[in-house]
Amino acid sequence: MAPPMTGVNTAKTSVVKPPFSIPSFTSASLCTGKTTLRMLSASSSSSLVKASLTHRQDSPHNLSLDALIKGDRREEVVGAINRSLSNCLSETNLHLTVPGIKSKTRGKVRDIYDYGDYLILVTTDRQSAFDRVLASIPFKGQVLNETSLWWFDRTQHITSNAVVSVPDKNVTIAKKCSVFPVEFVVRGFVTGSTDTSLWTVYKNGVRNYCGNVLPDGLVKNQKLSSNILTPTTKAATHDVPVTPDEIIERGLMSQADYEEASRKALSLFEYGQKVALEHGMILVDTKYEFGKGEDGSILLIDEVHTPDSSRYWIAQSYEDRFQNGLEPENVDKEFLRLWFKDNCNPYEDEVLPEAPEELVRELSWRYIFLYETITKSKFEVPLSEEPVHDRISRNVKTAVAALK
Repeated sequence: MAPPMTGVNTAKTSVVKPPFSIPSFTSASLCTGKTTLRMLSASSSSSLVKASLTHRQDSPHNLSLDALIKGDRREEVVGAINRSLSNCLSETNLHLTVPGIKSKTRGKVRDIYDYGDYLILVTTDRQSAFDRVLASIPFKGQVLNETSLWWFDRTQHITSNAVVSVPDKNVTIAKKCSVFPVEFVVRGFVTGSTDTSLWTVYKNGVRNYCGNVLPDGLVKNQKLSSNILTPTTKAATHDVPVTPDEIIERGLMSQADYEEASRKALSLFEYGQKVALEHGMILVDTKYEFGKGEDGSILLIDEVHTPDSSRYWIAQSYEDRFQNGLEPENVDKEFLRLWFKDNCNPYEDEVLPEAPEELVRELSWRYIFLYETITKSKFEVPLSEEPVHDRISRNVKTAVAALK
């Protein structure tokens, strides 16, 4: 989790508006006690997704894995990925190159710098899973930063955030806020491979997870009857599932703050699912982080609906694959997770094997593909051969000078 971060003034956020409008809406009311899910049959699970896609004439029915695995755009982007394999942004040291920076905090993906009233958040190309770094993926940091900005800009009707400026493709500057030590994980399907994923705990017999009562008979990748919130809190090195009551009892959040953040999380997820389906994708699950600003308002921070924080499936093929017991066509990092689980114990092995170059290349392309599919805009591959760290240092120096 990031250290104290921020809320966002999107007036200064440079993001391109899409050529469509998306109406605002709110999620169903939040029950602060136990949430009990009714059983959804396998057929109704997939038909709900199908209905969501087919009720609109302009739905992108033809989005399929073919668009992901072949085509001129893939060939063009993979060429740029190959040229950048040796120029990934694996580490930054802006405290050595930008005057006025007070300290550096290294997260799994982000390097966060204290600049007085502001934080400088650099999204690197580090790829994490299982609470550790697995590889460096070309352009990943840029994809995450620009994807988050796109969603920040379009979720202001649900919650405030506080981006101050975006001086570089990998950098966001934000005002500080007090971060809640809770991650709000929202899930729409029974899936996953990590120890805290819903499918893992469910197949191990858990039927009450983070305050959600789950029915017997669910199968992997099945759609839940309603979205659920499964919050986690941080231990020394990993996420720990926690119930709403435990959050309040431990003093991690007040009852009022938890209820407000929960409502925002469920509304954000419902909105994200709607937009994703309009673009041929299923937003399966995600996580949100919130903080409190100086005025006491609850602010969305960190990242929003990125391929790092979220799981995405291709919607058109979900029904047939689910009915036939096949894994959904995914556009996220799950395949890399599964490779590491097949080739080592990523939780316990001190040294992990090196990720195969073809998987690194594939993941970079999938992140770019997802960005272009969701935002309906073309990913801008940096044209300059300038080292990424030099470019960031130069741009951040200019940006912080304007803050004084």
